[in-house]
Amino acid sequence: MARYACKLAYDGTEFSGYQVQPEKRTVQAVVEQALGKIHKGQPVPVTASGRTDAGVHAKAQVIHFDSNLQMEQQNWLQALNVHLPSDVVVEQVSKVDDDFHARFQPIGKEYRYYIHHGDVPNVFRRNHALHSKQPLDVPAMQTAAQYLLGTHDFSAFCAANTAVVDKVRTITNVSIQPNDGELEFSIRGNGFLYNMVRIIVGTLIEVGTGKRTAKEMETILASQDRTQAGKTAAAQGLFLWHVDYETDPFKKEETPG
Repeated sequence: MARYACKLAYDGTEFSGYQVQPEKRTVQAVVEQALGKIHKGQPVPVTASGRTDAGVHAKAQVIHFDSNLQMEQQNWLQALNVHLPSDVVVEQVSKVDDDFHARFQPIGKEYRYYIHHGDVPNVFRRNHALHSKQPLDVPAMQTAAQYLLGTHDFSAFCAANTAVVDKVRTITNVSIQPNDGELEFSIRGNGFLYNMVRIIVGTLIEVGTGKRTAKEMETILASQDRTQAGKTAAAQGLFLWHVDYETDPFKKEETPG
């Protein structure tokens, strides 16, 4: 039995999230179905670095699974992609140590969120960016975002219906930059709470439209009260962009020369 790590990219538009749910189409379900076909009907469970909600996308989700089949990594890549639908692709496969764990070993993640702003929506970005008609004060949003840096209790930016008790997380970088006619939000940290990024973005949008001042971000964070923060931004603008591990499972070892 060997363990393999995979890097997945998927368009979350037609999925009810990552995690398996009864009677619903999920990313985990289609990946496990593909593995089941490769293993002649034998169930093969997969473990991911974390869940994504309905409508949320991933550029680099990481999963692992165990298999008793003997195949080269490139053959795994081809076999999986043959059996996957067009809105999910395996970009890399790597044989890893038996103790590698996609969920428990990440040391950080990066999420990105996109806003298309203008009078007319971009029909080609309707599933991948939030459209905003209102002008946004980007410098004010950038100032507000800096209050999030460091280690804090992020209860104010966590959905109320979570069972997680410890809401302390460390944010190492927040940037908001124009990118090809859109605003690109990048948030990196050691971990994220349920809906945390979308609530942060929703609050920053309220700063950008003048409903809040940048300084209020500090007050909201200190309150540890979800009702003090802004609305949860829509799912379609959010991408799981990168997952960091102490040792990159996809980094090729150099052959001694």
